[in-house]
Parts: sequence; C-alpha cells; structure tokens
Amino acid sequence: MRVPRNLRLSPLTGLFMTAEPAAKTIGLMLSGGLDSCILLGHLLAEGYRVQPFYIRAGLFWEPAELNALGQYCQALASPALAPLVVFSLPVGDLYEKHWSITGQEVPDSTSPDEAVFLPGRNALLTIKPLLWCATHDIDELALGTLRSNPFPDATVAFFDQYAAALALASGRHVKIVRPFSRMNKQQVMTLGRDFPLALTFCCIAPVDGRHCGRCNKCAERQAAFRLIAAEDPTEYAHHS
Repeated sequence: MRVPRNLRLSPLTGLFMTAEPAAKTIGLMLSGGLDSCILLGHLLAEGYRVQPFYIRAGLFWEPAELNALGQYCQALASPALAPLVVFSLPVGDLYEKHWSITGQEVPDSTSPDEAVFLPGRNALLTIKPLLWCATHDIDELALGTLRSNPFPDATVAFFDQYAAALALASGRHVKIVRPFSRMNKQQVMTLGRDFPLALTFCCIAPVDGRHCGRCNKCAERQAAFRLIAAEDPTEYAHHS
C-alpha cells in the first residue's frame, strides 16, 4: 500500500496519523476516560489538529485522572496534537460535601448510572473551552458523549442552546459536536481497541492513583472491555 507523504504509522496504535499539523483545528473536551480518549485518537487519525482541554474542578479523582491523561497524550504524541490546556473551575463551594468532593460514599458497582450525575456538569465543563475557542479562531468543540448518555445536559437541545447563548456572550459561535452521539459503547470500544487504553482512567474513587475496582465507573470500564471480548489491562486496587 502506498502511504501519502503527510501520514506516518504510529508504533503505539498501528494507525496512520498526520506527520504534520492538519489544517483544520478542533477543540476536544478530554477527560481520562475511555470515550474521550478514543475520540482523541479518532480525530487525529481523521486528520484533524486537536486542541485538548481539561477542567480541574477539585473533584476527588482528578489528580489520578490528570496523571493518566498526561501519559495518554504522550503516547499519542503528534505534531497534530496541541498541548493540553488545563482550566481551573473549582466547584467545592457549589457541591460542598458531595461524594465527588469528599470521596466518601461513592456510588458502587451496583448503583445505576443516575447515581453519578453531577448537576450542571456539562455546562461547567464546556464554558471555558467554548470561550477559549471563540477567542482562538476554533469553530468546533468536540465531546465524547455516546448515544446512551441518560443525563438532561447531554441532549441536542441543551448543547445547541448553550452554544448559542455563549455565542451571544462572546460574539462568535463555536459549535458543540458529538461524533459518537449515534454510537453505543461497543461500537466506540471497537473503534478504539488498538489505542493504548491501559493508560485511560475511569475511576471515581481511586486508591493510591489506581482504579479502585469497586465504584460505578470501574464497573462500567470492566463491562466495556467485555463488550469487545478484550482483556481488561487495568490494574485495580480491589478485584470483585
């Protein structure tokens, strides 16, 4: 197969990626989780230049998550991957003694998805990146939300109206795009199975920087690898 000059084969993922920064830049909300990390690899493989963002809000799991995210970005290092922009948006005064702040009574593996809902989460996550994009000539901000997301702030109506409101505030419209919005977890995991998923992080009750193995998100992670009949490479502090 003849490979175009502007592509190189990544030794980590086995995917062809741009050897030089792409012409089109897209913003990306990047957590350490499977979905957004897979979306990062997918956007790079599609030829985008990606500007990733992370929001440090003071939540219990963020130190471990941000550490893992740095390793993942390093593994996918490319001229098309811009340095991670980390914003501070503390929510301790808003969430107060919520489990997401204290790390106590965290929803366990038997809890429903609704148990991990954080009020206003997507509004808080996107406001600074949207305004940053608006002032840096970036027209789109991508999120890794899936079709199955059950929360009210993950709907088309919310994202469209929220982006429109911020366009009024900033004078420039930045579209919120969700490339995985019609996909289920199995489809996304299949798309990303060749990425270094061992470096992703999904736990909301980490133990010494490791996945706890008992929380709602660890259960979701374990199920995700089972969906594609793949060995889970995660080191868990506790095994069920």
